[in-house]
Parts: sequence; structure tokens; C-alpha cells
Amino acid sequence: MDKLIFHIDVNSAYLSWSALEKLHSGCGVDLRTIPAIIGGDMAKRRGVVLAKSIPAKKYGIVTGEPIVNAMRKCPGLTIEPPDHKLYSRQSRRLMALLSGICPDLEQVSVDECYMDYTPIRTHYDSPDEAALLIRRRVREELGFTVNVGISDRKVLAKMASDFQKPDMTHTLYTSEIEQKLWPLPIDSLFMCGRSSAETLRKLEILTVGDLARADLSVIEANLKSHGRLLWEYANGIDDSVVETQHAQAKGIGNSTTLSRDAVTEQEARTVLLSLSESVAGRLRAAGQAAEMISVEIKYSTFRKVSHQTTLPVPTCVSDTIYQTAQRLFSELWDGTPIRLLGIRSSKLLPLSEPVQMSLFDPSFSPAAQSVGGGPRADPASYTAKTGRADSQKERRLEQAIDSIRQKYGADAIVRGSLLDNSKKS
Repeated sequence: MDKLIFHIDVNSAYLSWSALEKLHSGCGVDLRTIPAIIGGDMAKRRGVVLAKSIPAKKYGIVTGEPIVNAMRKCPGLTIEPPDHKLYSRQSRRLMALLSGICPDLEQVSVDECYMDYTPIRTHYDSPDEAALLIRRRVREELGFTVNVGISDRKVLAKMASDFQKPDMTHTLYTSEIEQKLWPLPIDSLFMCGRSSAETLRKLEILTVGDLARADLSVIEANLKSHGRLLWEYANGIDDSVVETQHAQAKGIGNSTTLSRDAVTEQEARTVLLSLSESVAGRLRAAGQAAEMISVEIKYSTFRKVSHQTTLPVPTCVSDTIYQTAQRLFSELWDGTPIRLLGIRSSKLLPLSEPVQMSLFDPSFSPAAQSVGGGPRADPASYTAKTGRADSQKERRLEQAIDSIRQKYGADAIVRGSLLDNSKKS
């Protein structure tokens, strides 16, 4: 039996939820029916369009553009500040309602989730009937609307929900790719940002179908691993499943919204170095080592992407995390200006817990413990760059730095590269 996946996405969530709140407070105008946007304080780097009404869209206003640009397009534009506490409450209400229909949900943002329809398919005459029920219940019980995308592949369900809006159901099965997906412009493909789209257009790839039929080696030569991902999505290749349970091991991470968009790799690397030191320090303070590292990027368009990797051996060393983060970033970044960067560690192990070593690792010595049939050692003594033991000198140095910072403050010792960068800015 083939799997069936729903992607459920709130139509213009921030604006819809703010509109409902104002109506409940006695406002006689529904923001959804007039040219209106949700924006914020430009001084706090929130001076961009976060959500727009359908009437505002007709003026050419797009999500992510500066509010001043939107006001030039529509001088009579109504602007409301975001209310993230309200959005969290509405999100919880939505997920509670959907969980009552099917508990197999994977929430991926405040306003969207995947649902594994397969276990409840016998409850309904068809997937379309179930989607209609979901849309009707959300509209009648919560007061806003959602789109539902249906497919046998996760990424296709996501793209189907982005078809015509609002309050619509769309299918995009693998058998429908050539008809429904391939004729679309290349920038409509999920994960294809502005920079990637420009690169593909230079290769005379103008539609999703052009990309699907293109030589993969050429795409990878121009867009690296991100090009392969886009090529796979264009061909409907996606083996991911709905993750209905959170990972058991909690992680330690840090992220920062930049004072101005990073537009070069060097700018991003400086931020990654600072974040790596922060995450490594918090790992050591918690007595943990991480087996998985992930990097998150939020672009100036507010699109989020992330990439992760499992390390050969766990670590809590700053340089190891930084080198790993650099590699992930290089594979992930598509050249679009960056608003936020983050690093997260997960699959944590206590520093006191031994980990399996390779007998052929040059760093192995007879001093290592032999437990469970193989040599084992302290996870804090490894590096993800080589899979070999970090030097004792490096470990002692970072422990000494931790002690100094704890006693005299976080700025007592600063890497020269970070200090030089702060002087330039």
C-alpha cells in the first residue's frame, strides 16, 4: 500500500490571525479584505513584509520586501505589527484540531505541518474527502483557512499546497509531475532560491521540467550538492517520511539575527566561528559531546533551510564544530543574502561515556580502554575533521579559556579574527 501524505498550510497565517484578533476586539474591518500587510519596526530589522492580504498581492507586494517599497506600490496600505504570542496560540489550536483527526503529524513551522494520511485512509472515501473535512473544520471552528496538498511524496505534497489559494485542495502525485510540475517556472520549485534560479537560467533551464531533464553532472558542477537536491525534487525523488516523534536526545545550539544581511561567504564564516565557540562552550559546561551538527540559514526573504551531518566521533571542541559548520554551510548556501545563521548540536553523549574507536586509528594507543570488544576512549578527545583524537593541548587550552571567561566575563578572551572583524564594522 503506497503512503499518502498531506501538507497543511495556513493561508497568509500572520495576517489571518491578526485579522481575527482585531475582529474579536471590535474592529469593523477584516484585514484580509483590504490591502494590508503584517510588518514591524525597521530599526529592529523587522521592517519587511511578513504576510500580505490577497488585495495587497494585487499591487505586486511580495513577502520579504521592505515595508517602504510596499508603501510605494500601495500608498493606502494598512500595516499591522506582528504578534508572535498570538501566532503561537493559534498554532497550538490548529495542531490540536488536526491531531484529533490524525495524530501522525510533523509540525515544521508555526503555520504548517505534514500529516501521514495512510493510517486513517480507511476512514474516508477518498483523500480529497478527508482534505475537504480538514479545511471545513479549520474554517468553521478556528475562523481561518488552510490549503491542503496531497501526494505520495513529502516534497510534492509541500509544493501542491502552494498551488492556487486560498482554502483549496491540490494533488501532486508522482504520476502527475510531468503535467502539473514540469511546466512551472524554475523559481517555483521548493528550495530554489533567487540565486539558484539565476544560475539555472544562465544554463537555459527555465522550467522545472528543464531541470528534471538536465544532465545531473552539469547541475552539480554549478550548484554542488544543492543542485542535486533541486534536480531530485524536480523529478519527485524524496524518500523522507513524516517524523511523528521528536528525537529523544535534546540538543544545544545558538543562532543570531545579523545586524545587516551577510552577502559573502567570509562574512558568514565569521559568524559561524562565533556560534561554534558558543555552542562548544555550552556543550563543555553541560558535560556533553555532540554526535550530530546542523547549520540553519534564514535568508533575507525569510525562507529557512538547514543541513546536518553525523560526526565520526562525538566532540565538544570549538574548531571541530566550526570546520563541520563551514562544510555544511558551503553545501547549503545558494548565494541569497543571509539574515540569520544558527548552529545546533544533537545526539548528545556525556563526556564521561566512552565511545567506540577504530583499531586502525593512528591516535589509538594501548592506554585506551578496551570495552565491549574494541578500544574506547573519552568522546571529548575526538575531532570531526579527521576522526582522530584531539590533542590534549587543545583540550586543556579550551578548558583554560572556559575558566578565564567564567571568572572575568565572556569578552575576556576573544579570537583575533573576531576582534579584527568587530573593529572593521
